Amino acid sequence: MAAHHEKDSTRPADCAAIFVVRDIAASLAYFRDALGFEIAFTWGEPTYYAGVCRGEVSIHLQAASQTPRPAGASSLSIFVGSADDLHRELVARGARVLKPPASYPYGMRDFDVADLDGNTLIFGNPE
Repeated sequence: MAAHHEKDSTRPADCAAIFVVRDIAASLAYFRDALGFEIAFTWGEPTYYAGVCRGEVSIHLQAASQTPRPAGASSLSIFVGSADDLHRELVARGARVLKPPASYPYGMRDFDVADLDGNTLIFGNPE
């Protein structure tokens, strides 16, 4: 069965969440400086679409002026090796932490961070 999937051209291979933001330049700086993401690409003059990545996670940023979707209405859950270690790093970087790491009955330890527009990133690890 695995061999069949490798040849299946319709099998999804990757994905990227799209966060709508008001200010692409400020958001790129925040994702880079406060969240530790790398800037993967920018598009448009002036820039109205961009991508950031950290590890295997990709997030695209779209200017609010280019879509009817509201800024700050997205969220993404990201699985990490240690929520506590990442929390310490992001606090030191100045990230907007909404709640500290906590353990939950669903078997995860996670914490929430907001971007400049209120889009939420939930970082967690299984317990």
